[in-house]
Amino acid sequence: MRGAILAGGTASRFGGQPKGLEHVGGERILDRVAQALAAATETSPLLIANATEAADWRPDLTVIRDAIRNCGSLGGIYTALSACEAPVLVMAWDMPFVPVELLAELVKRSDDYDAFLPESSGAKNRLEPLCAVYKPSCLDAIREHLADEDFRASGFLDSVNLGTLSREEVERYGDPETLLFNINTPTDLTKAQELWRSLHEH
Repeated sequence: MRGAILAGGTASRFGGQPKGLEHVGGERILDRVAQALAAATETSPLLIANATEAADWRPDLTVIRDAIRNCGSLGGIYTALSACEAPVLVMAWDMPFVPVELLAELVKRSDDYDAFLPESSGAKNRLEPLCAVYKPSCLDAIREHLADEDFRASGFLDSVNLGTLSREEVERYGDPETLLFNINTPTDLTKAQELWRSLHEH
């Protein structure tokens, strides 16, 4: 199992700035994500990123550019799987609150599935595709969706053997809305900083 940090987006709703380099609780989000993935997989994660300066963000990480450009997060998942040729625990680089224990549970429970995702908050217990385990057996299905220009990160899941960590099980590690919170806008960053303070004020 290898960790992979997805950092290839354009961050259009964040003014084009690299979201993962922002600080929450005095620490860069990228560093939080890298540390959590490394602890859960016992390997150094890959950094899936297209920015020319990506190698400077964390010189200790191997940077992999998207194998197919402009395909969103699905392209990042495809790139990570293609680079590793092994199971991959992927995580978006704008998720500051995912605990190592939750990641480790995803890894432990994923053995019998092509993809293993946690249930998040929202209608019909939506799944969180950007904090999940994927295996090389997903590659054909992802490739077909990319060819059809269906770039939804979860669009291919109906075509593979999917396992899920129920919302109730996710709640063992905290409030899913906080654990799986991701930062898309400057307002989200402010909310993340407020959440961090509320979690650490006692």
